[in-house]
Amino acid sequence: MNELLSELRELNVGVVKIDEPLSHHTTIKIGGPADVFIIPSSIEQLEKTMNVIRKYKVNWRVIGRGSNLLVSDNGIEGVVIKLGTGLDHMTIGESKVQVGAGYSLVRLAMTISRKGLSGLEFASGIPGSVGGAVYMNAGAHGSDISNILEKAYVLFEDGTMEWLTNEQMEFSYRTSCLQKKRPGVVVEAVFQLSEGDKESIVQEMQKNKDYRKETQPYHYPCAGSIFRNPLPFYAGQLIEECQLKGYIIGGAKISEMHGNFIVNNGNAKAADVLELIQFVKDTIYRQKQIKMETEVEIIGRK
Repeated sequence: MNELLSELRELNVGVVKIDEPLSHHTTIKIGGPADVFIIPSSIEQLEKTMNVIRKYKVNWRVIGRGSNLLVSDNGIEGVVIKLGTGLDHMTIGESKVQVGAGYSLVRLAMTISRKGLSGLEFASGIPGSVGGAVYMNAGAHGSDISNILEKAYVLFEDGTMEWLTNEQMEFSYRTSCLQKKRPGVVVEAVFQLSEGDKESIVQEMQKNKDYRKETQPYHYPCAGSIFRNPLPFYAGQLIEECQLKGYIIGGAKISEMHGNFIVNNGNAKAADVLELIQFVKDTIYRQKQIKMETEVEIIGRK
C-alpha cells in the first residue's frame, strides 16, 4: 500500500488521504474509514488513478455525493475515489447538456430550468450527483433519467472508458447495466432536453421541491429511500400499514414523516441501520407476504 500511495502522490492525481472516515462523505453521516481516499480533479487524473490501482491490483470503489449509500462501520478496503470538484463541469447547448459525474443533480435541474429547458423537473430535490443518478436511473414524479439520457461516458473495472447509449445502459426501475451486468462508473453524461416555457418549468420544479420538503425528512441525515417499491405497492405505505413509523434501533429511526426513510438521530451506526432494515423486511413479510428489496446501496467490510 505504501508503494501505491507514493506513486499516486508522485503522479499528482488530486487529493490523497489515508483512513478517511466515510461518515464525512455520506448523506446519512455513517461509515468507517477508507484505506485510501482520492478526489481526482479531472478525467485525466482519474485515468492515472485507475492505472495505478490496476498495477497494484487493489480493490476500488467510486462514490459521488454519498446519497443512496450505507457504508459499513468497518469502512472500505482498498481505494475509494470521490467524483466531485474537478468532475463537476457542464456545457449547455441548444437542447442538450453535457455534464460531469460530480455535478449536483439538484443544481443541474435548477440551472437548466433557468434556461427554459425541460426534462429534469422531476429531479428537483433529489440529492446526489449526476453520476449516481445515471448509475441507478434515479427518478420521481413519474419520470426518471432513462427518459432524457442520450449517452454516458463510463469507466469499467478493467480501466477502459467508453460511451454507452441510452439503449446500451439497459435501464429499468432504479437500475442500469452498470450495477451487475457490466460493472462500471459514470464519469460524464449527455442529456437530451426540450425547450419549454421557463416560468412553467420553474413552477413545476418548485412544486416538486415543496412536496419533498413536506413529505420527506431531508432535514435529518438520511440516505434517501431505503427500499425499492415492490410494485404495485409502495414501500412507505407498507411500512406505515405495519405501524413501523418511528421505530428505533440504536441511533437509527424509521422516519415518522415517511416510512421509507431511516434517519440518523445523531449517533447511529451502520449496524443499527442494517438491523432496522432486516426488522422491516421480516415484519412486512410476516404481515403482508411481500419481500422487500433495498434501494440503498450497502457497501464495505463485513
